[in-house]
Amino acid sequence: MRRASFLFAFAIASATCFAQEHLADQIYMKDGGAAFTMDVFKAAKPNAPCIIWVVSGGWVSNHKDINPALAKTFNDQGFAVIQVVHGAQPRYTLNEIVPQIKRAVRYIHYNAERFGIDPHKIGISGASAGGHLSLMIGGTGDSGNPTATDPVEKEPSSVNAVGAFMPPTDFLNWGSPGVVPFGNPMMAIFMPAFGVNKDTPKDKAEAIGKFFSPIQYVSASFPPTMIIHGDKDGLVPIQQAKTMDDALAAKKVDHTFVTIEGGGHDAKTLLGGLPKLIDWYKAHLK
Repeated sequence: MRRASFLFAFAIASATCFAQEHLADQIYMKDGGAAFTMDVFKAAKPNAPCIIWVVSGGWVSNHKDINPALAKTFNDQGFAVIQVVHGAQPRYTLNEIVPQIKRAVRYIHYNAERFGIDPHKIGISGASAGGHLSLMIGGTGDSGNPTATDPVEKEPSSVNAVGAFMPPTDFLNWGSPGVVPFGNPMMAIFMPAFGVNKDTPKDKAEAIGKFFSPIQYVSASFPPTMIIHGDKDGLVPIQQAKTMDDALAAKKVDHTFVTIEGGGHDAKTLLGGLPKLIDWYKAHLK
């Protein structure tokens, strides 16, 4: 969840990091005087499968974390990549951030032809908080509002596949059954994202934790999902990935769980899992 070194793990000189075409700072939403943007790294061929990458660590999102090298890794395998920046906590809470990501997905569907993507072949991924938000979209995406006056809002916020690195999945059972993590000192810097603090009543904290737990939204219609987690993660327990995987299995969702041996909440897990994720997306976004 933290803005860790894995966000900068692709040590490729910027001069060599390029896509076929890069559309920077595409505004997908305006609200309260702020503009929310995405960067589009188009594939070499039109009508390409697309990976949405949620730029988020600790539910903080920043334009400087747009990663051309990450985009090129996918571009080289035939994927378009769209990196989405959301409103950062503490100014914004998940009550606002999740709808922002949904709006971004709708905007991508609406602009599929302009971005050169196949709207029926969209995956969403991210690491840590980005993985959490990806799973939230997987579980809560919708088909759009056909009566909306804004044409973007008529578009779906659903995706065709989810790939999540080291994601929080269950804030009611954090590492062990019945553990709500908001009282954990390690979680203090993340609590503003949930709109809670140390004085929040337990029942309210539990209700908020439940509402923003992707595991609560697992159903038979959940999109195919890959979860990648390091077995030495000291921030997000690997139990979070295992229980989410079990929940997907129980609903007979197409799912894959990859453990990175020796991987922490770090670049080792990200870089170790990325080739596996690319191969998985090739099979699931045909």
